[in-house]
Amino acid sequence: MTTGRTSPDSGRATGQVAGLLLAAGGGRRLGGRPKALLPHRGRPLVEHAVRALRAGGCERVHVVLGARADEVRARAALADCVLVDNPDWEQGMGSSLRAGLASLAGTRVRAAVVLLVDQPGIGPQAVARVLAAHTAREARDAPLQDALLSAAYAGVRGHPVLFGAAHWTGVAAAATGDRGARAYLKEHADAISLVECGDVAEAYDIDTEEDLGHLE
Repeated sequence: MTTGRTSPDSGRATGQVAGLLLAAGGGRRLGGRPKALLPHRGRPLVEHAVRALRAGGCERVHVVLGARADEVRARAALADCVLVDNPDWEQGMGSSLRAGLASLAGTRVRAAVVLLVDQPGIGPQAVARVLAAHTAREARDAPLQDALLSAAYAGVRGHPVLFGAAHWTGVAAAATGDRGARAYLKEHADAISLVECGDVAEAYDIDTEEDLGHLE
């Protein structure tokens, strides 16, 4: 894994919570079109996801790239993001989650808000609501590094998910194939604080040609 920074300032820890965007997928069911580069409102989809994290309150954003990473770097405006190359992206989302969490090691970040690039219906309102929920926890003397919060849609867990740093090692160990953090979250279901976001976001995925109708 190599990490590239798009500006001299992006290497600084600018806050205790970082956005972690998983954007490495090759779009196998979309004819091999990387999801990061799918056009949405005139710009690559990856830019919209970065804006959702930033506008939602994450000053520092790490973006994990894989399929056609050089083209994503060239075509997408990702200024001030930390760009993380995942050479093992074809192994599935789990490898990207591991790469992204590893890129946060050694920073002052105490929690990561994980978002997927192929969920354009999830915007800054959902990110902000999850962050506000962690702020409320801290007001009750609940350490941020121990936090485990997830957006929910009609009570069903979805993204974004906030992982305190105390969970990163366990998440990475359980992240295999395309399951991402699902195994870890299932094992720790009793510890997750669900944050209802169904009134401010839609948790659909862009996985198939039919799903492209969600894009503008």
